[in-house]
Amino acid sequence: MRELNYWCELAWLPPGEAVAGVLVKVHDTVISEIVTGVATPPGGAVRLAGLTIPGLANAHSHAFHRALRGATQREKGSFWTWREQMYEVAETLDPDSYLRLARAAFAEMALAGITCVGEFHYLHHSPGGRRYDDPNAMGHALVQAAREAGLRIALLDACYLTGGVGTPLSGVQLRFGDGDADGWAARAEALTTHYRDDPDVEIGVAVHSVRAVRPEQIPVVAEFSRHHAVPLHAHVSEQRAENTACVEAYCASPVQLLEAHGALGPRSTAVHATHLSDVDIALLGGSGTRVCMCPTTERDLADGIGPARALFDAGSPVTLGSDSHAVVDLFEEARAVELDERLATERRGHWSAAELLHAATAAGHDSLGFACAGMLVPGAWADLVSVRLDSVRTAGASPAHLAETVVFAATAADVHSVVSGGRRVVTEGRHVLGDVGGMLTEAIIEARAGRSV
Repeated sequence: MRELNYWCELAWLPPGEAVAGVLVKVHDTVISEIVTGVATPPGGAVRLAGLTIPGLANAHSHAFHRALRGATQREKGSFWTWREQMYEVAETLDPDSYLRLARAAFAEMALAGITCVGEFHYLHHSPGGRRYDDPNAMGHALVQAAREAGLRIALLDACYLTGGVGTPLSGVQLRFGDGDADGWAARAEALTTHYRDDPDVEIGVAVHSVRAVRPEQIPVVAEFSRHHAVPLHAHVSEQRAENTACVEAYCASPVQLLEAHGALGPRSTAVHATHLSDVDIALLGGSGTRVCMCPTTERDLADGIGPARALFDAGSPVTLGSDSHAVVDLFEEARAVELDERLATERRGHWSAAELLHAATAAGHDSLGFACAGMLVPGAWADLVSVRLDSVRTAGASPAHLAETVVFAATAADVHSVVSGGRRVVTEGRHVLGDVGGMLTEAIIEARAGRSV
């Protein structure tokens, strides 16, 4: 059992204020005690400069998309043209190469202050849809990658059965499918059983989208979530074309279809939720369904700006994700929620910095099944992320506006120390695995080998 003390120059404590001189005592993986008013570091305590906040939660990730950064920026086009390049990367990976790519991607997240990732996983099988000897080999690779990078993981195993509304899987999509929802559930059950007693791993589930799961199959996924009391995530209304196809086929929006088949509720998260009607907003908010905003991906793919504040006011907690990893920076995701609303409405001040920090921390962890995380309180996971206040971005921060400085000015590069589950994985901006940039370079070259990206 580890007994460690961390002295924070400043710490972000409930109900949402920066407090000077805070001693955080850690027992193994959890915070055992918080002591305020400690003017100088006690003997043996690790000093954490700047503002220490709870660990950040990346509530929506596709690890293999990291290989696309920069390579998809030349062409004009849309989400749909980008998707073809994404498929080319998906076609190359096997459990070993996916482990290397995901480990590097997750280590990059740790450097950015992320201590928990929600990995939306649908790259299940080998090319042509053939199963590996262990049908969950790709999922195990992702769990191992997160563990080695120092993150907890919610592996959100996605049901993906059709290539579009009324269209069978084809090409690389065959790697995603399990035949039908019962086939998916049998594989997901084995995954759940394997990690049942692992506190660092949550096996959640996902409806990839209404494009990829027929209405009669959605209840199987929803029932799995209820039976195991695990998170249920789904891509929802990311593209107008998705809405149009859904209405034409089922006379309902994606939100309405999910609601009709039992897939909304407090354990559920609608990812993106960009193109919604007032009815959709009321259904999501009224059911307590969370909404994960991924602004850096949504702008990169020209998806649009979702109604985040309206959803929050209707009753949907908001979380944040880096999705395609065009950028891995939860501070950028957080401020983009506010700044995008400013562009859409021509008004400022929709979200406070404290609300956005909550979305990036406690709300995100909760949506991934780690309710006792994202808070600096006794009994919570010992996740501490320290942000420099003397960089060129944060220098001159007013003591009264530290949260605003971090949310609206800091970047991932300002994170200098990360403690994840009591383990220090980043010290002075360096990850315990070493050269993460080098790891990424090698893994991405491998993933791109022989492909046009």
